[in-house]
Amino acid sequence: MNNPLVQPDPGLFIWTILTFLVLVALLAKFAWRPLLAALDRRHQLIAKSVEDAERARQELERVRQDAAKLLADARIEGESIVARSRTAAERLGEEMRQKAAAEAAGILTKAEREIQLETSRAIEQVRREAVELSVEIASKILHRAVTPEDNRALIEDTIKQIGGTRH
Repeated sequence: MNNPLVQPDPGLFIWTILTFLVLVALLAKFAWRPLLAALDRRHQLIAKSVEDAERARQELERVRQDAAKLLADARIEGESIVARSRTAAERLGEEMRQKAAAEAAGILTKAEREIQLETSRAIEQVRREAVELSVEIASKILHRAVTPEDNRALIEDTIKQIGGTRH
């Protein structure tokens, strides 16, 4: 049994090689070059995407650092504002305490002056009444009337004497 497909035939062998080479040439020209060009374009697109992603990552990192710096600056500024506010509040409180102390001292001084003035008036009034009483008693003892001018002169002399012995 002689199968012609199994038997080596040099003509068929040459034609098969020629067909294969023509097919390889046609594939190289029409399929592989466009396929390789498409692969190259795809490779370039992927490389460009990777570069863009790296640039975006770097930009994102820069933006993150800028945001962190802004946040730190804002925190520092906030702390500064709080410190200035606290200092201003303490200063205002101290000013108010000093003002209140000064007002209290002024009120106290005024009250002391008024007390001294009223005390002096009261002492003067008591002296006058004491002198008038003394003059009345003396006039009753002497049984004679003392004129208002005499009375006034006696009051002033007595006040001077009492004032002189007091100081």
